[in-house]
Amino acid sequence: MATGRGTHSSSSEVNGKLSDYKTPPRKNGHVNGVKKNGINGKRDHTKWQEDFFESFEETPLLVAILTYLGYALLVVIGQIRDLMRAYGIEKDKSCTEPKLEGFVPLFLSWESFYTRNLYRRARDCWNRPISSCAGGRIDVMERISPDYGWNFQLTGKKLDVMNFGSYNYLGFAENTGPCADKVEETTRKYGVGVCASRQEMGYMDIHRELDDLTAEYLGVEAAITVPMGFATNSMNMPSLVGKGSLILSDELNHASLILGSRLTGALIRTFKHNDMRDLEKKLRDAVTEGQPRTHRPWKKILIVVEGVYSMEGSIVRLPDVIRLKKKYKAYIYLDEAHSIGAMGPHGKGVVDYFGLDPRDVDIMMGTFTKSFGAAGGYIGGTRRLINHLRANAHSCIYSTAMSPPVVQQIISSMSTIMGKDGTQEGMKRIRQLAWNARYFRKRLHERGYILYGNKDSPVVPLLLYMPSKVAMFSRETLRRGMATVVVGFPATPLIETRARFCLSAAHTKEMLDEAIQIIDDVGDLLRLRYSSLPAPDFSEDDIELIQ
Repeated sequence: MATGRGTHSSSSEVNGKLSDYKTPPRKNGHVNGVKKNGINGKRDHTKWQEDFFESFEETPLLVAILTYLGYALLVVIGQIRDLMRAYGIEKDKSCTEPKLEGFVPLFLSWESFYTRNLYRRARDCWNRPISSCAGGRIDVMERISPDYGWNFQLTGKKLDVMNFGSYNYLGFAENTGPCADKVEETTRKYGVGVCASRQEMGYMDIHRELDDLTAEYLGVEAAITVPMGFATNSMNMPSLVGKGSLILSDELNHASLILGSRLTGALIRTFKHNDMRDLEKKLRDAVTEGQPRTHRPWKKILIVVEGVYSMEGSIVRLPDVIRLKKKYKAYIYLDEAHSIGAMGPHGKGVVDYFGLDPRDVDIMMGTFTKSFGAAGGYIGGTRRLINHLRANAHSCIYSTAMSPPVVQQIISSMSTIMGKDGTQEGMKRIRQLAWNARYFRKRLHERGYILYGNKDSPVVPLLLYMPSKVAMFSRETLRRGMATVVVGFPATPLIETRARFCLSAAHTKEMLDEAIQIIDDVGDLLRLRYSSLPAPDFSEDDIELIQ
């Protein structure tokens, strides 16, 4: 079976094909790098696959058939109800587009149909308002719908539930503690907003401090920070490549990378997710054939990948990507939105996780919206690259500079991770998250659920498949005291709808055990134990916690 969607992967099989490396069986307990003079540790890069475990089990045939039938039934019922609304048999409560003579429809008919007849039926599972700090536990404001999802009303009640839906990986989304205290001091000193871009009057000394600290944290020459994570990709990529260049993008890259790639004007080709053979084939073809029609050499070839893929929970095979980059003289754009802070023995992302040299990655991008409990993003690299972005990137020219309290939150949390506060609090959180990820994933594997992703990823997708089970799972877990995120079509393939658990250092073992029990209760109710593979043998015992 294909590793991409069929088995556990712990060595050299990628999407049903063997890679160029032959590796011995995976062993637990391999150390991901050793800290040396503040720089990411080094290890034997040829042996990283021994400790690399990912699972993508094939969808059971019967479940796939029933899922397709479920969606087909919903579409048929939706068409019947649309017909009834057209003839006035049923009241039309949707905001339908007016039919103007001579004008083409502004909205896509299928998207409107899907929203009106399918999404509406389970709309209570999304957009839930909360009224507390987004920590390990949150207060969800209870809503009811008197008309089956067309409108919602707040009841005034608050549900105190465990939070398994926020990207609060290191638990820095706090309203008390040293970080919050420093943010309050900064707010009193600088105010809330700067009301100008970096190139005008919006660049403060605290912004310079953040840029320098981020560069030191990443182990690169320089870094630049941006007030919005999404814009870090979409507004900076057009300054890096353009017409006559080629972008090779992983098929599961985030929407911000897709938008940024389109805005560049470069030719875009996608390669199969984490498939190094497919990537190498496309690199080889690009180098040998050149540009379409003219066959001139490409001005630049940019490989665009993510560190941790937020829907799959998988980790980029970065050592192989770097090997191919050097072989074919391409550039790497690495998006570490979900991996910076959350991966690696020192919390420095997948570069740290594999013990690689940061200088081998040409463009290091990440966000502060997850592990740092703040907002915005960064790009790190050579000083020449950063100076180019400062002068040319839309995110620097047209965007208002980052809010000072947000800057201070990032500086405080990053300093804690680096140990600059004189404590081991940062390392404690990094190890707690790593332990939680393995413990939680291993227990769910043992109970027979189909999970996607890497054993060390803080994102744990559990496959639900059928549309009715997606809504039921979200409602039942919330009723039992656990808030989680469910994801369905069109955000995922039709037969790969899932619940996505985001783990945090703020989760205690007792919370994890309670969550696993809730999943078990709901899993038995909905019959979600689809897995036919044996449980993997990795363990959380390899990770030494700091008390």
